[in-house]
Amino acid sequence: MIAIFVILIFAAYLAFLFPMEKKPKKEEERSPKYVAQMKKLWQVAQTSMRERKPFRAEKALLTILKFDEKNAAAYNRLGILYAKEQRYDEAVECFEIAQSLDSNPASIHNAGLIYLEIGEYEKAKMAFEQAIQIEGDVPARYMALAKAEEKLGRPKKAIEALENAYELDPNVATLRQMLAIYETINDEEAMAAITARIEEQITRDNLAKRRKMSREKTKHRPTLRRKVQKKRV
Repeated sequence: MIAIFVILIFAAYLAFLFPMEKKPKKEEERSPKYVAQMKKLWQVAQTSMRERKPFRAEKALLTILKFDEKNAAAYNRLGILYAKEQRYDEAVECFEIAQSLDSNPASIHNAGLIYLEIGEYEKAKMAFEQAIQIEGDVPARYMALAKAEEKLGRPKKAIEALENAYELDPNVATLRQMLAIYETINDEEAMAAITARIEEQITRDNLAKRRKMSREKTKHRPTLRRKVQKKRV
């Protein structure tokens, strides 16, 4: 279920990531009528997915692909739709087709999430590594890789991936995942070190929150000059 949750997050991400295909092959596809029809189908698909109407969304996306069989965006959205319905084989196929049309890390990552969900851990690992090669500054990619490595029984590799994620986005949740792995392999020395890091991170986070609250109060506090001007009025 973790994979499905992450896919739902990527659904929103992909909604803005992929533009509508605007390079039709046939001359008649360049007509204003074609453009209007495609735009309407996209609106139907996106609205239907938001309103949890999978059949209607699927129909709209398949219609788009009927006219534009190389539309990577449509395959990605269709893959997300199938993943949410636990139609994993079809979801993987859609993500793989999307990736073959447009080597976008999101397509590869989503395929990896499905592999992770169905227990194809080696394929999942390879997918996440490929996505990282294309876009290596997204913490979620390393988090997913860590999960695959952990499932493959490679705790050190999992920790390494989590450290990369933490470097990009320092947070307590990532450190606690490291702690859980160290607890599994009963590495007491590493457990003590991670526990100390967690305490330090919590202290830094609390300090950052206090500073932010202080800035917000200062921002909304009226200055002496404003008070004087208000009194004069």
